[in-house]
Amino acid sequence: MNILSRILAAFVALAALAAQAAPAVPPLLSAAELQARLAQPGLRVIDIRSPRVFDAKHIPGALSAPYGSWRGPASNPGELPDLGRLTRLVQQLGLTPATHVVVTYSGEDAADFGAAARVYWTLKVLGLHRLSILNGGMEAWAEAGLPQDDMPLAVPPSAYVPSFDTSLIATREELQGRLVAGAAAPAGGARLLDARPSPFFSGQTRHAASLVPGTLKGAVNLEYTRWFAPDSARMLPADEVKRLAETSPGAGDGDAVSFCNTGHWAAINWFALSELAGQKGVRMYPGSMVEWSQGPGATAAMDNVPGRAGQLLVDFKLWIDRTFN
Repeated sequence: MNILSRILAAFVALAALAAQAAPAVPPLLSAAELQARLAQPGLRVIDIRSPRVFDAKHIPGALSAPYGSWRGPASNPGELPDLGRLTRLVQQLGLTPATHVVVTYSGEDAADFGAAARVYWTLKVLGLHRLSILNGGMEAWAEAGLPQDDMPLAVPPSAYVPSFDTSLIATREELQGRLVAGAAAPAGGARLLDARPSPFFSGQTRHAASLVPGTLKGAVNLEYTRWFAPDSARMLPADEVKRLAETSPGAGDGDAVSFCNTGHWAAINWFALSELAGQKGVRMYPGSMVEWSQGPGATAAMDNVPGRAGQLLVDFKLWIDRTFN
């Protein structure tokens, strides 16, 4: 190892130690709470809206990191990008384990929270733990009358070299090995939590990139909207989320796998249960039902799969939607 490599390695190690010594940060921040922290050293706001929207107006000092750059291809958008691509992204944003990263997003509705939660999850998978989400995103920031500007910001890249924390990830291979027909306990006892709206769970519709409607065998429907007040884009406070989690379908601590169509809504359930309710052993299946349905033997480990006539009806409805809407 040359001298420069040793210096970089020492720098990363010191940053990790500093992060361990730093006080914990709340997973959710209100607009007022973020405003009060903006001047703190080591805080970095990353804005995952489109570059066009970001360039027009954003939180002063924020960096653009569009949601699409954290996602997989159109054929499987939930797929976790390769480590090299994510490493370059994290380094370009100047992030290290000592950075307090605040993710902001549009905040138009509850589903939009999924984008922020998915990026938060990805950052945690990459070994970053000082993470928060601006609750309500830019809608909440604007509603509070807080300042915005259109000034670009350049930051020096970091030398942080992440690795995947596999304890947060459920894979198709793992689930396929455990979800066998006639198994006494689905996924070896794991709670399988389907975050999608009921029509997806019950097989009445599917994502356009899924090949088969239905859900994983033994899953329960824990729709992501339960963590929000009616018609609200802001997640409920942590104490309310914790109370809800204790009485939700599939409630309990221990091994749990959150999934949806593409790991977007599933990230909301993961965030609510893991980060706010404090449940241990909650993981996410990033590829979710799109990836699952594209693999061999998918239906053998699925529930609520309609018959051939039912699948043709779903296909017809999707065609009507694509053609006329």
